[in-house]
Amino acid sequence: MAQRDPRITAYIAKSAAFARPILRHIRDVVHAACPDVEEGIKWGMPHFGYRGGMMCQMAAFKAHCAFGFWKAGLILGPEGRSAEKAMGQFGRLQSVEALPSKRVLTGYIHQAMKLHEEGARVPRPA
Repeated sequence: MAQRDPRITAYIAKSAAFARPILRHIRDVVHAACPDVEEGIKWGMPHFGYRGGMMCQMAAFKAHCAFGFWKAGLILGPEGRSAEKAMGQFGRLQSVEALPSKRVLTGYIHQAMKLHEEGARVPRPA
């Protein structure tokens, strides 16, 4: 079982009250789906890695949270992005219910793990 980074625990604790359950939920789903996940802080935000590569990240802001995958285009495709102009693929999250179900998120995480194992790269825009 992967260890939880105390910096992410502190990040969640310092976040706004509405954000804490969202961030805890995301963290718990990532850990359940990827027991070997590697936690860290990059660019001031919690990131989750797998076998040395970046997999997904989350962030809390004043009025919303964000969650997204590093290789989102390969996981969700172009239609998988929220229409909202927000970091991540799931729009401006203000509640746990705004996220896809635990089952769907777990599937996305498994896809992200597989892509990393295969060495897949996101094509650069032309």
